[in-house]
Amino acid sequence: MSESGRGRDDAGRDPEDVTIAPDGRPDALQPDWRGDFPVDWPRDQHVARRDFAKFLVLTSGAFVVGQGWIAAQHLVRKKRTGRAKIAALSELPIGEARMFAFPEPADACLLIRLAEDELVAFSQKCTHLSCAVVPRVSEGVLHCPCHEGYFDIRTGVNIAGPPPRPLPSVELAIEGDEIYAVAVHERTR
Repeated sequence: MSESGRGRDDAGRDPEDVTIAPDGRPDALQPDWRGDFPVDWPRDQHVARRDFAKFLVLTSGAFVVGQGWIAAQHLVRKKRTGRAKIAALSELPIGEARMFAFPEPADACLLIRLAEDELVAFSQKCTHLSCAVVPRVSEGVLHCPCHEGYFDIRTGVNIAGPPPRPLPSVELAIEGDEIYAVAVHERTR
């Protein structure tokens, strides 16, 4: 034993790191598996620098892959196009709104006739938390009742409340008496 009263194996170790096996026998008499499966706290909580660096690299890589996935989804959604018949112009009175789905069946949109020759269409999902917006044609706004968000009915621009960006607009085409949705445009301003 050394002067400090510790054994030869414990000479350079911090006293908090020196542990006693549950059966009380010295380390030399312990079975080999006890080194691989420690039951004592100081040895069980040791993390090597290499393991920690590996964890950091793998976690960072997972974040990069996640950001790449989000960017790819944004590019796919930004270029949503197609062609879908919404309604007949003669069936939509001035000041009325009609719901339709475009470009996918789950994508709710609103078609609003503001004047004889003025039609607008927007996604019905609020840009804050995707609640459904409600047209208030007489007030000139689209209202989100969840958190009191307001959008301009002519432009879809957010004018009050927590929505961070304008509503996605739906490009329309009129052929004769038929109204078609042809593209969705995501906007940031």
